[in-house]
Amino acid sequence: MNADSGQTGLALRGIRVLDFTWIHAGPSATRILSDQGAEVIKVESNNALSVVGGPASATARGLGQRHNWNAGKLSISLNMKTPQGIDIAKRLAAVSDVVAENFSGRVMPSWGMDYESIRAINPGIIMLSMSGFGRTGPWKDRVSYGQTLQAWSGFTQLTGFPDADPSGPASAYSDATGGMAGAQAVLLALMHRARTGRGQWLDVSQFESLSSLLDTLVLDMSVNGPAAVSERTGNRMAHGGGAPHGAYRCLGEDRWVVITIFTDEEWRASANVMGNPEWADEPRFATCEARERNADALDACVESWTIRHTAEDVMGMLQAAGVAAGVVQTGEDLSRDPQLKERGFFRRVPDHQGEYRTIESAPYKLSRTPGNVTRGAPAFAADMTYVLRELLGMTDEEVEDCAIAGAFD
Repeated sequence: MNADSGQTGLALRGIRVLDFTWIHAGPSATRILSDQGAEVIKVESNNALSVVGGPASATARGLGQRHNWNAGKLSISLNMKTPQGIDIAKRLAAVSDVVAENFSGRVMPSWGMDYESIRAINPGIIMLSMSGFGRTGPWKDRVSYGQTLQAWSGFTQLTGFPDADPSGPASAYSDATGGMAGAQAVLLALMHRARTGRGQWLDVSQFESLSSLLDTLVLDMSVNGPAAVSERTGNRMAHGGGAPHGAYRCLGEDRWVVITIFTDEEWRASANVMGNPEWADEPRFATCEARERNADALDACVESWTIRHTAEDVMGMLQAAGVAAGVVQTGEDLSRDPQLKERGFFRRVPDHQGEYRTIESAPYKLSRTPGNVTRGAPAFAADMTYVLRELLGMTDEEVEDCAIAGAFD
């Protein structure tokens, strides 16, 4: 694959996105668009949350997130509490292809920038509205964050062990899934507009994006009613999970490997890797059904072998035998993972001061339009001159008047 330099090899070259998003879900959606060459103009404010989507935080966490989710974008500062700031935002909407926001349903209408208002000045506009529950329904005005959405969707209830309290995912998966759903919706709308010339409003619910990943839970409930499996199952799957299927302690401090076996052939291969211990031939472990019935005893036996080896060795030996196994990796492990390194998943790009920052690249490879992120997130309000003077053609006097009126926050 030969990724062209500059502006070629980018599927969304020529598309402009006016980006009002913040926190995680919205910026990650527009980051996907930026990766493919869209000109994403991020509207920022000193009044916005400074940790992630807003101005660069002084903390390492905020700095890292900002560079990861806003890589390749432009930044301007607007005070949307002023008429002048709103006017500039509307002028930008008039020359953009997409407007993206993930505020509550009251914010954009309060600026006169709801979909119908923007469509009046730009009939072909695509507007992405991302919210916790969508813009319709009885919960449309409820406040939400990642952990609360995970609880609402059922993920928290399902995450953990049967004899423990619900734990929930450690990260805000609702933001990540919402971001991918938002970007997907924009791409579909761009395809539709290319055929028809018509824009549209995209109402993305993070609640629904996350709930769509619940596999067979709802189907199980609808078919089996009270007999449905909806409790926490730890490392095991509720339906046809196979055995062994779990995380097993390995040699070293807090080192683990996950092993997943579904068939008798895989079991025989794993037993051979373990040196064919006597317990592997016992009737209670002879078939898939028998192993599932005796999963607790089987886990203890398997761990008596894994604990004598490093997680990497266990994975290597089982994978060589065609058995699915993977190290439970830490952040440090991931940073030096040879597979991610070979595919260039983590990239080091310069920020506005020339200091190199590590960001994630796209999790896919396109042979003709590979994308090309070459820089980190912009400095706060770094692109005011380009946006105001070159893009909007504002005169020195207009810019000065707006500054005096407090339009540039």
